[in-house]
Formats: sequence, C-alpha cells, structure tokens
Amino acid sequence: MEQQKQTAILLAHCPDKQGILAAITDFINVNKGNIVYLDQHVDYEQNTFFTRIEWDLNDFIIPREKIEEYFHTLFGVKYEMDFKINFSDIKPRMAIFVSKMSHCLFDILARYIAGELNVEIPFIISNHPDLKEVGEKFGIPFYVFPITKENKAEQEAAEMELLHKENVNFIVLARYMQIISEDMIREYPNNIINIHHSFLPAFVGAKPYHAAYERGVKIIGATSHYVTTELDAGPIIEQDVVRVTHKDTVKSFVHKGRDLEKIVLSRAVEKHIDRKVLAYKNKTVVFA
Repeated sequence: MEQQKQTAILLAHCPDKQGILAAITDFINVNKGNIVYLDQHVDYEQNTFFTRIEWDLNDFIIPREKIEEYFHTLFGVKYEMDFKINFSDIKPRMAIFVSKMSHCLFDILARYIAGELNVEIPFIISNHPDLKEVGEKFGIPFYVFPITKENKAEQEAAEMELLHKENVNFIVLARYMQIISEDMIREYPNNIINIHHSFLPAFVGAKPYHAAYERGVKIIGATSHYVTTELDAGPIIEQDVVRVTHKDTVKSFVHKGRDLEKIVLSRAVEKHIDRKVLAYKNKTVVFA
C-alpha cells in the first residue's frame, strides 16, 4: 500500500496587495516544498485576499514545528496576515452532539466507518438516552447529559470538562435540540457545526418545515453553518434544496428535508475536516 504523503496546509487571509501569492509559493519552493494544492480568492468589496495552499513535507527543509514561526515572521507581520497551518497526518478530534433524531448521526457514522472522514470521534453526547444503542453499535462511547432549565449550566460545564479531557477540536450538532451557551461558543469559535432544517436565512428557529408549508414555498432546504451567539445566523458552510409542490404535506416536507439534512451536514463536516473552510466575518470561503 502506498504511504500517504505528509503535507502542511495553510489557510490564510489578509488585505489584498500585489505579490502575496508569489511570495508564499516562492518561500515553499525555495525550501524544497512541492505544492500539491493551491486555490485563492479575492473579495474586491472587502479588499481581502484568501488562500489555501498544501505542500508535501517530504523534502521540505524547515522543520514542521518551525513553519508557523517562519510564516509569522515573513508574512504575518508584513501582510497583516491571519493564518493557520495544519498537518495532514494529524486527525482532528470531533465530538457529536445529538438528541432523539438519528438520520444525521447514522449518516456521519456510516461515512466514518467507511473511511470517508479523516477524523477521530472520541464520543457522542446527548441530552436523551434514545440513541445510546447507536453509539454502542459503532463502538463509540455515548454520554447522556439530561438538560433542564435548572441544570443547564451545570451540565454544560460537565460537557466542557469532557471535551477538554478528550482534546476535542470541533463539535458537530447532528440535530441536537438545545441552544449552545455563549461560553461553549467562545471556547470553540468557528468549530461548532450545526445543521438547520431550512434554507437560511429563511425560517430560522423551531419548526421551519411547518412555517415553510404555511407560506406555500416551492422549495425547501437545509443549511449547515458555524454556530454563533445569534441563533441560526452563523457563517454558512453548505446548503442544498429540493422542490416541493402544493400536493406535499408537512409530513412529506419533513421526509424530503431529512434526506437533505444529512447530506448537507456531512458535506460541511468533510470540508471542515479537510481544512477547506475559511470563515471571515459572517461568511465563509469554501475551497474546492
């Protein structure tokens, strides 16, 4: 079996000016790095440059533990660059939060078992015991934290302790029907991925299928986004839609929508794992 290459992955944005991409690629080339992926985008309204560059570390001269320091010195200061460097051989650790609905959870776990998601899943958290058997079936620890208005702060503190203990890098809300606290959001900025069952910004909040049905829409959608303190208003990662007609009922809206939800969420999770999402203000640049 061919050994997978170890690569460095740069995600960066900064004020746009001439020569940024040339300077970065020249630095990689001079230090014997082989670029295997390069994409860039310029937002002319914001005058902001975005890029994702991945290069082979096999013959790269600079030790990997020094790369970030070099980038800060050469590019961070000079170009006012906000950047992050990841390495392909370090799998991110993902916690899944779920309530009672299983469709998104099953889809993610099936892709995980099939080797489609380059990630580690140390555990699943739920506020109900209903899906405990699912975790057991896939061999993943399943923790139940029942949440009420009275114990919410205490339970979330316990969840945070578990997240820290297991070195979790990001969280996926697979139809987790609880509002995440500001403390947890601050702890994981642009690292909590939610699936909302509407084509945002339409029909935020609870029961969007019912609202869409009452409005008589001709398409329904699903949106995966990063969680912010404003409900269902974080940077959007992925969306999709399906057509509906006057013959559809609320029940058929829900049935069609659930297929969309699991696909849209899995696409967003995969992009995040592959370090292809760059959040900026309240938008994202999602690289191919």
